Amino acid sequence: MNRRTFLRAAAAATVPAALGTAAYGLFEAANVEVARVELAVPKLPVPFDGTTVAFLADIHHGPFTSLDYVAGVVRTTLALRPDLVVLGGDYSLKHEKYIRPCFEVLAALRAPLGVFGVLGNHDYWHGIEASRAGFERSGITQLTNRGAWLERAGYRVRLAGVDDLWTGRANVTAALEGATTEDACVLVSHNPDLAETLTDERVGAMLSGHTHGGQVVFPGGSAPFVPSRYGQKYLKGLVRAPHTSVYVTRGLGCSGVPVRYASRPELTLFTLKSA
Repeated sequence: MNRRTFLRAAAAATVPAALGTAAYGLFEAANVEVARVELAVPKLPVPFDGTTVAFLADIHHGPFTSLDYVAGVVRTTLALRPDLVVLGGDYSLKHEKYIRPCFEVLAALRAPLGVFGVLGNHDYWHGIEASRAGFERSGITQLTNRGAWLERAGYRVRLAGVDDLWTGRANVTAALEGATTEDACVLVSHNPDLAETLTDERVGAMLSGHTHGGQVVFPGGSAPFVPSRYGQKYLKGLVRAPHTSVYVTRGLGCSGVPVRYASRPELTLFTLKSA
């Protein structure tokens, strides 16, 4: 085989390989995993032990994530019958026109302890007022620097949420207003980087998204792009921050490119446990 023939053969072999890689990336991006995670929460009252929480983040309805996909996520969430639903921010991608339809589908979410959510950086970039209106129309309680008391059998747990770290003004003190060091508190922050500077001892656990688990992950587990000041630390899963534990979901949608590799979309179902 001469050099020209070899190069032609190599090029011909590369095309189907590239197509196969792209097809797999598209397949993985639509293949949601229900990740069942036990989450230890310090000072959790006994009546809340075993409480289930569905956590949905980074939905990114837009050119890469269809409304049918979002509806499928909602149906799966309802089928899991969680006690509580929490949304972790970033509901749209690219354009404001995707915000309202996304919230119209999310409005079907129901849970005995309620449905709550925070804002993410994309919600500011693509239409913050439309995003806030989406919360109001859908009946989902927005936790922007505020919290809610979850009550059961005479006991309470503080569910608190903060504004986006990049584009808003996160105020943990306001979100935990009224909570004491004897209360169990779970904080929701779209961006996990907040945990590095978080010193409030009342926060027993934090829920975040934002990093997409890297979305594209190389063999060996590292991702070439993680939107975090702390490199791979907050890539995914349960992470120990200086003063609390943080769970970082891989999220449900795509941003940048419409594919995922070794980082399936994740719908997280927590079971709360006393720490």
